[in-house]
Amino acid sequence: MFFLIAALLLLGIVVGSAAYLPWPVTLVAGALIALWLVVFAGRERRRRDRTGRA
Repeated sequence: MFFLIAALLLLGIVVGSAAYLPWPVTLVAGALIALWLVVFAGRERRRRDRTGRA
């Protein structure tokens, strides 16, 4: 739960500062966030498949 709160706080800071950052920096930050989400989703799916569906 604390991780979710920290992630949302960080996302708010990044989105709020995106208006002041140059486009290339904003795009790189967005790509890094998207990559992190894809890796997280893949790990969760792999963990769910390994433990079996309840």
